[in-house]
Amino acid sequence: MSLSQNTFGRSGLPRWLIERVWGLEHAFERARASGKAEDDTRLRIFFVLALFSLGFMTLAIGATRAALFSDARGGMAAGPLGASRADLVDRNGMLLAADLLHYGLYIDPREIWDQDETRRGLLKLLPNLESERLERALRGNRRIFVLGALTPQERNRVHELGLPGISFEPEQRRVYPLGTSAAHIVGFSDAGGEGISGAEAAFNDDIRAAARGGNPVPLSIDLRVQGALEDELYKAVAEFKPKGAVGLVTDVHTGEILGMASWPAFDPNKPGKAGVYAQTNRAAATVYEMGSTFKGFTVAIGLDAGVATPESTFDARNPYKLGYRTITDYHAARKILTLVEVFQHSSNIGTAKLAESVGPQRMERYFDGLGLTKPAKVELVETARPLTPKVWNEDAVASTSFGHGINVTPLALARAYGAVLNGGKLIPLTIHRLEPGAKVDGPRVMSERTSLQMLSIMRANVTGGSGKSANITGLSVGGKTGTGEKYDPAIRGYNHGRQVSSFAAVFPTTGGADTKRYFVLVLLDEPHASANSAGYSTGGWVAAPAAGRVIERIAPFLNVKRRADIGQAIPVEQPTVEEMGEGQ
Repeated sequence: MSLSQNTFGRSGLPRWLIERVWGLEHAFERARASGKAEDDTRLRIFFVLALFSLGFMTLAIGATRAALFSDARGGMAAGPLGASRADLVDRNGMLLAADLLHYGLYIDPREIWDQDETRRGLLKLLPNLESERLERALRGNRRIFVLGALTPQERNRVHELGLPGISFEPEQRRVYPLGTSAAHIVGFSDAGGEGISGAEAAFNDDIRAAARGGNPVPLSIDLRVQGALEDELYKAVAEFKPKGAVGLVTDVHTGEILGMASWPAFDPNKPGKAGVYAQTNRAAATVYEMGSTFKGFTVAIGLDAGVATPESTFDARNPYKLGYRTITDYHAARKILTLVEVFQHSSNIGTAKLAESVGPQRMERYFDGLGLTKPAKVELVETARPLTPKVWNEDAVASTSFGHGINVTPLALARAYGAVLNGGKLIPLTIHRLEPGAKVDGPRVMSERTSLQMLSIMRANVTGGSGKSANITGLSVGGKTGTGEKYDPAIRGYNHGRQVSSFAAVFPTTGGADTKRYFVLVLLDEPHASANSAGYSTGGWVAAPAAGRVIERIAPFLNVKRRADIGQAIPVEQPTVEEMGEGQ
């Protein structure tokens, strides 16, 4: 006889327990034989109490084991309840992300009576259940996790089937009720409750900590602003069919990002179904040659360095020869231009001559001060580093003066423009809501006087320059168009057919340096001309109109009042110089 047969009886009970039971039964028989009924009754009571005690001990051991080892799950584990995350809300308390109670489905094949019935019932009620995974569970020999994220309603429907071997365990699941809206700024978390991208990653520890206190974590965005920004950006995408697009709205005094859109979008509820391209936040993680939007920085630097005034003149009648290269203005005015006219006509010649007056050392120092040579300072972990000139010589200065030879993220551009427009201080961007009236400080990179001059010059570009299509009656809008042609290694030069077209706007331009003021950027990556753009795909045609519509829609949400003394610009009847040119 084997050891197991010696230790256990045929019933599977321990042999010592069987011997004790038989011993008690023999004791009962001896008591009856001797006529001692009282002893017989006492023995039976003792026997019953012993059995109950043994049962309670077994239950207690089982309960303790379940409490200690309930998280030890077979197969793929779902997120534990301990990984709870606080709600994410916008600056007005509107819900962006929340943990909701869901259930994980488990199968123990040892308890299943009818595999066919189980298979039919689960596949009918749970369309997301993979048949191959179900078959592996049914053929297994232990309890295993099969499907997660069941809603309470789905769990109840399965439970009502009354299938043996089917059980559930509660789990927290992160839910994004707005779907694709604000997806890149909100981001998403994994099944274990760890933030992967966006605010979910940036504030991961804060979100976990806030869950313990039951408090939501507010972000800087305003869903009303976000909705208008996305709507107008997607309309531009539908018309001009770019490969990517970006929209931004920031408060230039606090650095708060009030709206941020990146196209193509994705659904954070199903991030695995979106490719890396859709998940990429182009505002933070993609660098572009921004073209003539950089002329705003060059003009501001020239004014601040004291090498020019708004009335200074630049001879743009002939191409400008600089070393081995010749800088030209397409469809140029071919005349002497004031600094304001250089900005309005987006003259590469005038801008390069201004930058030459500034000089390489000062130009590099100003670009450093504006944060253009470093990743944008913001909480987003996906913020990319810029591509900057290796050597700041005259050639690099000329190229960067009109946005060539330097690649930055849209967020870096927005932060630098914030310093140009807020009175001259470089402040960090943030996706966290600040308290009303919060004062944010930063290093001064240019004078307040320069900032006020730039507001006036940017306004002049919308009333009488390339940005006319962004002008809105009653709102003092300023801005600068940009069309950066992409460098193509195949042809070892810039490809005229591949452009990054953008419009950098500010409103209102009226008031002092401390007036509440907002920056708006619309960028389309490789747009195509449409029937409404006269065959052009440059910034003045594809991005400026969308930016103007965004401003018109969000102004009431930001308490920017229309003024009767601010009229509309003269309609553009013919393409302007910049709209027909390159390097803008």
